[in-house]
Amino acid sequence: MTPLSTPDLDERVDVGEHLAADRPWQTVVWDDPVNLMSYVTHVFREYFGYPKSQAHSLMLAVHTNGHAVVAEGAREQMELHTRAMHDYGLWATVRKAPE
Repeated sequence: MTPLSTPDLDERVDVGEHLAADRPWQTVVWDDPVNLMSYVTHVFREYFGYPKSQAHSLMLAVHTNGHAVVAEGAREQMELHTRAMHDYGLWATVRKAPE
């Protein structure tokens, strides 16, 4: 029977790097010259199930600020949301949530 050995530990590992990798991702919808504000509100209500006031608020952020974060979570889910926004004709991207 061979004796068990403990693995060598790399004490240089920065825990902050690992935590940063666990940051959530965001689906961002961008302003465009094509879609009506009422349509964007409709999409947010229909797809995300947001109440009218929240959907309207997000639409106004898109219109006045040029973009709005409409969802936050796991990367795969945000990619699905982004694809759905494209299917509705909206401009959307996925990005890592800021620290």
